[in-house]
Amino acid sequence: MTANHTPHPPSERVIDLEAVGRRPSMEADRRAPLLTAGDPLADAVIAELDLYGAKARQALDSGLRKGLAGLDERPPEAVAALLKHVETTPSRVDPLMLHRGDAVSLSVPPLWFGLCVITGALAHTCTSPATARLLIPTDRPMPTVSRRLTETGVWARQAIRPGGLLRGGPGYVATVDARLRHARMRAASLSDRETGIPGLPVGQLDLARTWLGFTLTGFQALTAVGIEITAEEESRLYQYWSYVAHLLGLDESLYKDVADHAGARRLHDLLSTMTAAPDDASRAAAAAMIGAQARATAHAPGAVLSEEQLEDLIRCVLRQSLGITAADRLGIRDVPAATDLMPLISTLNRQARYWQTFSPASARAARRQAAEEPGTASEPIAAVLPLGVALQHAGVQRSGTPAA
Repeated sequence: MTANHTPHPPSERVIDLEAVGRRPSMEADRRAPLLTAGDPLADAVIAELDLYGAKARQALDSGLRKGLAGLDERPPEAVAALLKHVETTPSRVDPLMLHRGDAVSLSVPPLWFGLCVITGALAHTCTSPATARLLIPTDRPMPTVSRRLTETGVWARQAIRPGGLLRGGPGYVATVDARLRHARMRAASLSDRETGIPGLPVGQLDLARTWLGFTLTGFQALTAVGIEITAEEESRLYQYWSYVAHLLGLDESLYKDVADHAGARRLHDLLSTMTAAPDDASRAAAAAMIGAQARATAHAPGAVLSEEQLEDLIRCVLRQSLGITAADRLGIRDVPAATDLMPLISTLNRQARYWQTFSPASARAARRQAAEEPGTASEPIAAVLPLGVALQHAGVQRSGTPAA
């Protein structure tokens, strides 16, 4: 099911592209309306939450956990429409797949899932200047990016867990909550247009870029450290994440034909022709994200690499997963050969991966260990709190402006 994504008025982003000589292809030209398209269902819910307050928030929270049919009284119109949309499971989705969870992502050791997939996804998001400015304010990049890393990591873990995306499950609730936080950010960006934020951040194309971060970019990063998946696993990965895209409110035309990395690369190339080059805000966000991830990993129990070594490792991974040109534009510098741990790490991971997937029993054990990793379901985070509390935790007020 695809919502009608009504574009906002033409944005400065389109003008920016023409000014820097980025001539869109015919396909990009056809997709141009999505440059300023938001998510009408979620955007309407945000307006309704501001209008009706606690009553609408309680109806939404209960509806996400119990289902629309389980509510004692009819919720406000926009809340009902959103619940109907997320509860309408596309016919192509296999219910058994949702019970199993994202078995491909669960086969990745939690350390590497965090360093490669989470970091890669956020770095890919930062390539959009408009979104980088909104997600990671330049006046306080480190505290903000640390929170983003935590929120994104916990959300992803909830989304891939067995049964996590079943109606009312923690990943289902967290994903719809993420969708609404995107809508809240859009509301803030529209009110801030005259203050220098170009275009419509966290719109349809930016959302597609984030989605690619957890499929194409994240798994390219894993390949860089020696964790490769088969063609069959690749297909299962995109089947699962197509349902995540549905819950996130991504326009179906952007992902319905993406069934593997090859299709994802075509979408990635399309987005690249329609996005202005990374700017200082993008580079500041990327640098803060690399530093925050390295610091968190270095201070985690059992860490064996220093913060400096981890920063070098993350830079190596991002340069290979994003591509050298894109990494240079993001200010992700190369690492001297003498400190490059990638060859050794890749060899060790390939050997570990071989034995991990040697038999169905060993593969199941690895997925079970990843799904039961401490902290993935118990940490308090905005994604699983009632929406009113979640928005405060995420750093935005109900008025639609960033909290101080």
